[in-house]
Amino acid sequence: MTHFGKFKIFNWVSSNFVGSNKTPVSSVMSLFNIAESPMFYRTKRIVQAENGQSINPVSRTAAQTALLEYLYVTRNIQFTDADNMSKNSPHFLEKLLAKVDIDADIGHSITRFLCFHPINEFEPFFESLGLKPRDYNPLLPRDLMFLCDDDLLLENYHVLCNYGIARSKIGKIYKEAGEVFGYDYGVLVLKLKAYEELGLVQSFMMKLVVCSPYLLIGEVNADFVKVLEILRKEGVDISRIEDHLSEKSSYDWSKLLALLNLLRHAGYNEEQLGGLISRHLGIFFEDSVDRIYLLIGFLLKFGSTMNQICSMFLQFPQMEFEEFFSNLRHCFLFLNEIQMEAHEIRNIFRSHPLMLGSCRLKKPNTLRLALHAAEKRMCEVIQESPQVLKKWVMGSKVKRLPNLRLKSRKLKTKFLLDLGIVDNSNKIGKALKVFRGSGEKFQERFDCIVEAGVSREDACEMIKASPQILGQSKDVLEMKIDFLVNKVGYPVSYLVTFPSYLNFTTQRVELRLAMYNWLKDQGKSVPLLSLRSLISLSDKKFINEYVNSHPRGPEIWQNLKKEIYAE
Repeated sequence: MTHFGKFKIFNWVSSNFVGSNKTPVSSVMSLFNIAESPMFYRTKRIVQAENGQSINPVSRTAAQTALLEYLYVTRNIQFTDADNMSKNSPHFLEKLLAKVDIDADIGHSITRFLCFHPINEFEPFFESLGLKPRDYNPLLPRDLMFLCDDDLLLENYHVLCNYGIARSKIGKIYKEAGEVFGYDYGVLVLKLKAYEELGLVQSFMMKLVVCSPYLLIGEVNADFVKVLEILRKEGVDISRIEDHLSEKSSYDWSKLLALLNLLRHAGYNEEQLGGLISRHLGIFFEDSVDRIYLLIGFLLKFGSTMNQICSMFLQFPQMEFEEFFSNLRHCFLFLNEIQMEAHEIRNIFRSHPLMLGSCRLKKPNTLRLALHAAEKRMCEVIQESPQVLKKWVMGSKVKRLPNLRLKSRKLKTKFLLDLGIVDNSNKIGKALKVFRGSGEKFQERFDCIVEAGVSREDACEMIKASPQILGQSKDVLEMKIDFLVNKVGYPVSYLVTFPSYLNFTTQRVELRLAMYNWLKDQGKSVPLLSLRSLISLSDKKFINEYVNSHPRGPEIWQNLKKEIYAE
């Protein structure tokens, strides 16, 4: 290949790989070597030894064969063990290949090397059990090199193999319960039989031993036995658990026992607990126990009771618990990111945990653009109807939120026309400028006045005379009407003649009445004033004409003011 040809290849590789950070420059240079070699046109994959030399699959197979011959013939290791070690210890084989000349006959080179350099047989042995070098290096015996020197290790290893446990999974058992491989002859067999006597079939035991190796340490595990007793008592078929055990996970049966007891004491009866476990075995046996504790603590922190949490579990959706927990966490982060108030988030989580755990929400920024709404608007929409979150999930098409001003104007217009407060649409523009506030709340506030005892016709006249009334919340209107009737002693009908009363604060009314009554109690000659006159006067005029008419007036006025406004 010409220099010009190399240059073109370099440009192509650089633009497609190096520029996108997918291949280091050293790999680009190795491509040059491959391109110039006839090996480039072979169909078999080329691999690299640790010393950087290329090893093809044929040579690798030859190396495995040489290692097998050494282990089986020279070291007298059982054939099945030697075969597993030679085929399933790639890291050890790479180290071995790095020490021989791979340009010569690989098999002969390795055989010759092993004749003069005995290996630490525990390295390929542990690796063939599914352990990585970082896992087995701390486990290597300090004073042994040959497997035959640890006969108990091999004995217990063979017991597990003969029991049906895959060799590649035995490494997990060794890592988590190494004591098992130091048992005397026959001890491990008896431990396995002891668990079978609990009614567990061999296929279940094979999974169980890999999931929870510590069960083989000491006597039959009491927590595990209690879990079985609870499950059987609740009518759960133990054989179903086998399908939910993951050999990649490690189970702590004491935590599961504590969880079952917690649920039993929290309010579940036997029928409910049995039904829950039967319907949702995956919650308890797919390595989710720690997550369940986190979820319970999470909901308790938001104010949920254990009865509410138990009720939630009874209605748990048919989905993986890990997904449910992830969705719930994502919803919390979402609501926090759009700056929803803490108490509002708490209320939503307490009322709708199942819905939140079933929704995988889009990202806040994505929703802001799709809804064409700011964070405050999004919070308001969620507060009004939390179910809207179901429409904002991943993969859904989100509609733009309606314009609030336009919606409010339509509602306000409809309200004014329906009540006859405005007799035709030509006057709507002027009326809308007077009737300020949210159109959605106008009807609610109007109904509040009617429900207090004012006729519909009189209420309409009141609104026409004093439109500002509808600018107040329903709660405030109810409080002012209650104060008028029960504290001041006026009938509700008084509002028809003096609707502006509802525009004044209850503190103002109470202060004016208290000062007026004090003046009368002092024998001060004051004119008989109506409630309208008493509270309609400006503060300046009321003080000048009435408060200052008595020497102690200003003092009493200030004391009453502090007392009333401090409440």
